[in-house]
Amino acid sequence: MNPQRALELAHRTLDIEAAALAGLKARLGASFARGVERILRCQGRVVVMGMGKSGHVGRKIAATLASTGTPALFVHPAEASHGDLGMVTPQDVVLAISNSGESEELNVILPVLKRLMVPLLAITGRDDSTLARHADEVLSCAVEQEACPLNLAPTASTTAQMALGDALAVALLDARGFKPEDFARSHPGGSLGRKLLIHVHDLMRQGEALPLVQPSTGFSELLRTMSAKGLGFAVVVDAQRRPLGIFTDGDLRRLIESGHQGQALLNLSASEVMRPHPRLVPEDALAVEAADLMEAHRITSVLVVDAGGAIVGAVNTNDLMQAKVI
Repeated sequence: MNPQRALELAHRTLDIEAAALAGLKARLGASFARGVERILRCQGRVVVMGMGKSGHVGRKIAATLASTGTPALFVHPAEASHGDLGMVTPQDVVLAISNSGESEELNVILPVLKRLMVPLLAITGRDDSTLARHADEVLSCAVEQEACPLNLAPTASTTAQMALGDALAVALLDARGFKPEDFARSHPGGSLGRKLLIHVHDLMRQGEALPLVQPSTGFSELLRTMSAKGLGFAVVVDAQRRPLGIFTDGDLRRLIESGHQGQALLNLSASEVMRPHPRLVPEDALAVEAADLMEAHRITSVLVVDAGGAIVGAVNTNDLMQAKVI
């Protein structure tokens, strides 16, 4: 292996593919806008088709469309000729990809699509190809040369196809008013989905798990409640369960360090040792909002309250970590 030769070829590949994308940009015009409009009017799905490398690109384009608000699926042209064409309905739009526009497996089903009156968009490198002649709109992915030194392996042409698919997806999501929340619903298992879909009421400790005490609760009982619930704090509430204050493991250490000990501590009530104004979040808040609050105030737990201000739960950093919110 010649390292210098490998680096030179890498640079050449990137230069050729960058030039291909620049040429693609110069050729985009009214047909692209009409293609976007046809997809927006579609009452069904975008059915993406392609053979070989174009098929691999097509699978990615279908996945990108589906995840950004445009229902889409990939149908293999060879399988379409043997029954899978039944997946295509007159309410759909077909997006066919072929650099040469002469893929036999794809072209054999074009007349059937015409009879079904299914709109056909083509991504092809040849405007005079069979695919282009059958298409309602043609998006050119023509490139001057492939990045392959033999000018044979699909490289720059597949990059152009992929970029056109991304351009369609971006134009469509913008036209649909697609928002981050919509993206999250398509990606519930991803980090964005967790941040935008999980609320504190999905994670919070509640009911008997909450360490609640009254203002008059003695110090010994306060400590027993903290230990029993295992959250590292106790919440002082009024008769309506509204938080008045909080007492944490850290507060206990600070009390001892300040000189309080023995009988003096046992004579104190919860209202005398609590810290007022604990950090609160509403129960419909996003879990990530609770995480931001903890980080901003350098605390490990927040209390969850309902619309009336009564405590209904508590969330700590362990809960957020287990849900992979942080």
